[in-house]
Amino acid sequence: MVNDQWVTARDGRSVWKKVDWVTIFIYLLLIVFGWLTVCGASYSFENTDFFDFSTRAGKQFVWICCSFGIAFILMMLDDDLYDMFAYLVYAALIVLLIVTLVIAPETKGSRSWLNFGSVSLQPAEFAKFATALALSKFMSEYGFTIKSWKNAAVIAALILVPMVIIVLQQETGSALVYASFMLVLYRIGMTGAILFSGLAATIYFVVGIRFNEEIIEGTTSTLGTFTVMLLIQLFACALLVVYLEKWKLAFRLAAGSALLIVSAYIFSKHVMPFDIVYVEWGILVATVLYLLFLYLRDRKYTYLLIAVFALLSVSFLYASSYLFNHFKPYQQARIQVALGVKEDLSGVGYNVNQSKIAIGSGGVYGKGFLNGTQTKLKYVPEQDTDFIFCTIGEEQGFVGAVSILTLFLILILRLIALAERQSTSFGLIYGYCVLSILLFHLFVNIGMVLGITPVIGIPLPFFSYGGSSLWGFTILLFIFLRIDASRKN
Repeated sequence: MVNDQWVTARDGRSVWKKVDWVTIFIYLLLIVFGWLTVCGASYSFENTDFFDFSTRAGKQFVWICCSFGIAFILMMLDDDLYDMFAYLVYAALIVLLIVTLVIAPETKGSRSWLNFGSVSLQPAEFAKFATALALSKFMSEYGFTIKSWKNAAVIAALILVPMVIIVLQQETGSALVYASFMLVLYRIGMTGAILFSGLAATIYFVVGIRFNEEIIEGTTSTLGTFTVMLLIQLFACALLVVYLEKWKLAFRLAAGSALLIVSAYIFSKHVMPFDIVYVEWGILVATVLYLLFLYLRDRKYTYLLIAVFALLSVSFLYASSYLFNHFKPYQQARIQVALGVKEDLSGVGYNVNQSKIAIGSGGVYGKGFLNGTQTKLKYVPEQDTDFIFCTIGEEQGFVGAVSILTLFLILILRLIALAERQSTSFGLIYGYCVLSILLFHLFVNIGMVLGITPVIGIPLPFFSYGGSSLWGFTILLFIFLRIDASRKN
């Protein structure tokens, strides 16, 4: 018999009276549209029965029914259990990830799937909600402050441990999802400087790789390295303005740097070609030394932090270049294709190119359910998993694709509203964890299909075929809905 406490909210009302039915309705719509899309993407003229359990559509229907059962169980449990057993759940998933790494057979180059007869599960999909619970538990403890180095170290460990194990499983895409927790940390008080540093690192990597093979006319400098070094100098000047309001100092540094770089370029082009990045190195060293002098003179740590930022930026530039050169050839090719460095329509760029063709062929209103030629003739690999959005674009057209994206947008806005109305820090933080993971999956998956982001193989929430992904997102969402249903306000 179910304990009455388990089915009541904190104010004594039934959980089902306080649950956010709007979010559940959106969830159901996404599940239904997702299943229909799987039906369209995996449709075979030899077997037209969508409920045949030997087909992808039939199997997905089973996963959906099971997810409804999981959602019901999660709603019936006492919300205190999620707080109470957060660390235990996290530890159990870490152990499962390690076991998977050891015993899982190699599947498509990775060791991340556990086989149970005809059923396969990917623990990495469930580690996301476990990490979200552990982070929420730790950051909601009394006296927590993110400005403490000890707390920051624990948070980093909670995020990096599953991330590293998943990388070792050769599932880099799933591991990158953990970077989305940066949004959560920013929401609870992490300085914007760290978020800016992450954005700057992304810019350095993209620009450095994108223009690494282009040589500046009249010099021996690569455009990528030159531009990143220039950005580092400009960012350092901008930080002086934002955090110290040193407008004159920033202007003098920027003007002096520009004068030296232009002079070096003129000399290289008209006198003797050389690598003007060396000049940028000299400027940067001089800037860092001057900032250290100002720190010792004025005792303002901001000068020291800006100097450290500049040094770490240069270190990241060369470290990322070194790591990129040691990526596997297909990984390098995927990134280069995504960044427009080269085209490989018959190789690693084939998926993206065929996906674009499928979406473009759908036009405004699409070709209709089961009428997509690209998907029916199986031109798009992984068209019912990672590239399922192209099926939406081809069959439902621009209108259908925008409608699905609008539905996701409504869900995102709803999650923000639910997170902000939480009466506990645990609920607030967990809500933003759900939001962050969902946003990352949406942006990267749709970006892959459109050729905006590299192909790293992560599913589209509630749409991509597979029980692990669907169950993982269902658990992630309904734990939050159960917590929200027990809020005090």
